[in-house]
Amino acid sequence: MPTYEYQCAACGHAFEEFQSITAKPLRLCPKCGRRKLKRLIGSGAGVIFKGSGFYQTDYRSESYRKDAEKENPTSQEKSKASKKGSQKSPTEGAS
Repeated sequence: MPTYEYQCAACGHAFEEFQSITAKPLRLCPKCGRRKLKRLIGSGAGVIFKGSGFYQTDYRSESYRKDAEKENPTSQEKSKASKKGSQKSPTEGAS
């Protein structure tokens, strides 16, 4: 059930109310008693994942993981490749 924000147009009282999605919006201000209550458009709440971690690859099959490892070289292989590419002989730069 979501939490809705309300504000009274008469007295300015603002508060949050925990309601069902199907529940009708409140109209009566609990502070001044007038029927000037408006439900505000909120930013919503973020999703909170609890636990040791949630990753895109957590639920992938073993065959998918193996194929992904073949396509993407490890970080060690990438660093070796970049070092080889950056090492030029002194005669290559002289032309």
